[in-house]
Amino acid sequence: MDLEQWWNGVTPQTRDWLIAHNGEALSPEVVADISRAGGLVASDPWWLGERGPDGVFLSDAATDWIEEHANGEG
Repeated sequence: MDLEQWWNGVTPQTRDWLIAHNGEALSPEVVADISRAGGLVASDPWWLGERGPDGVFLSDAATDWIEEHANGEG
């Protein structure tokens, strides 16, 4: 499922967190909410970036999309 599809399915708190922490590793709660909304973090969608010891990150394109959406451009 694309970011545009799960974005409206996550809680307002998750959207606020993603905007405020754009570019940071996703918290476990945010990952769980994205998954609940249909964004399969276990797969390899375009919006998912690196995974590592610091956690799961969104891709640069997803980070840009969130920034544009937060600024009313998307």
